[in-house]
Amino acid sequence: MELPPTAAFPTPLDAYPPAGPTLWVTLADRLHADPFNGIATGIFALAIVHTFLAARVMSVAHRVDARHAARLRDSGEAPRPSVLAGLLHFAGEVEIVFGLWAGVLLLAMVFTLGWGTAKGYLNHTVDYTEPLFFVVIMALASTRPIVSLADGALSRVAALGGGTPAAWWFTILTVGSLLGSFITEAAAMTICALLLARRFFDRGPSRSLRYATLGLLFVNVSIGGMLTHFAAAPVLMVARPWGWTTAFMLERFGWRVAAALLLSTASYAAVFHRELRELARRPSSAVLAEPERRADGPGAPQAVPAWVVLVHVLFMVWTVFTSHEPALFIGGFLFFLGFAQATEAYQAPIDLRAPLLVGFFLGGLVVHGGLQGWWIAPVLSSLQATPLFLGTMALTAFNDNALVTYLASLVPNLADPMKVAVLGGAVVGGGLTVVANAPNPAGQALLSRFFGGGVSPLKLLAGAALPTLITAVLFLL
Repeated sequence: MELPPTAAFPTPLDAYPPAGPTLWVTLADRLHADPFNGIATGIFALAIVHTFLAARVMSVAHRVDARHAARLRDSGEAPRPSVLAGLLHFAGEVEIVFGLWAGVLLLAMVFTLGWGTAKGYLNHTVDYTEPLFFVVIMALASTRPIVSLADGALSRVAALGGGTPAAWWFTILTVGSLLGSFITEAAAMTICALLLARRFFDRGPSRSLRYATLGLLFVNVSIGGMLTHFAAAPVLMVARPWGWTTAFMLERFGWRVAAALLLSTASYAAVFHRELRELARRPSSAVLAEPERRADGPGAPQAVPAWVVLVHVLFMVWTVFTSHEPALFIGGFLFFLGFAQATEAYQAPIDLRAPLLVGFFLGGLVVHGGLQGWWIAPVLSSLQATPLFLGTMALTAFNDNALVTYLASLVPNLADPMKVAVLGGAVVGGGLTVVANAPNPAGQALLSRFFGGGVSPLKLLAGAALPTLITAVLFLL
């Protein structure tokens, strides 16, 4: 089945046979035209199943490690790590899943289509700009000066509610989520997650409230980037080909976004009102994410001067401005690392582990996602407005919503109501799973330590269900 050197891979959407009388006939024709479609989608489906099993795999890894340690202790041997537990721990990291299965996909491509096709797809077809951008913007947004700036700005809003954990919770999930319309959803997710860790999660909320908060955060950040046409990836994918502007986004989605943020957050505030009030009486935990609180003693960072904060903001502005030019924003990030080293007295150690894991997650996702257009495009083009909205929501649970909207932008002669339905469904469904919206892995990576054994995909889905339903109803009005 090795492709000739001139064959395009993946098969362009306009190179498939004309649509059949039914969706199933169309998909069958496309599978017949390119049988590798079935292999690629089957591997992608296994990767998705793996994400749902990751927390269970991690739990097994802990049990294996405990048994290994007990066996060594009973036999009097010196302690040493368990290789099996290490492998299981690796397989249980959600951020590793899609990259791991991308390796399986690569092997399938090599043995089925040849090394030349596989190499060409990974090197020249797949666009890694978004994963690289997320690594840089997430690292910048999690620095001490930026988090301090966001904390100070949102503290003024939280003070209107008395500065309680509940007030901070409400402020971060509403006002903080709207930052995604201006500094990108990735930066907004990073800042919101770090502030939630400091101002809310460190108070020890119940497991139910933790999952409700995580689901609400994912939904709110997904829709919070819709006030402009340049900051949220799913909007950016369609804004230019469809001629949408910030004025159009505000007119069509503005009040819906604001109402959804307020109603969804207020609904969970009502459900958990007793616990939210009780959190104010609990002491903060010592296990925090913020550098200011990790560092103490004579080596602790000094108060951040305004000029250092300004330079950090300018680096973020440069990164957002050049977000489609990896050479420019990566070069800017290298300059930033030098600046951070020179201003070490006002910095905390820059932890690149979480940004790199998120970048690896997204890199694997775009490798898989580039081979799913054969079935996503005909599914989108076969539906009417309301079914299209609901269908896009469902698709987004298993695909990055930016991929879904990008493929929709390739569908010829899509009517305006269909365009609105596609984008609405894609962003509304962006909180259902960790893969539904590109910033979600960043939020999960920063907050996962508050979920013993890892974040459960099913409990995350349950936590996101109510805000997704509320937002869907508002967007359908």
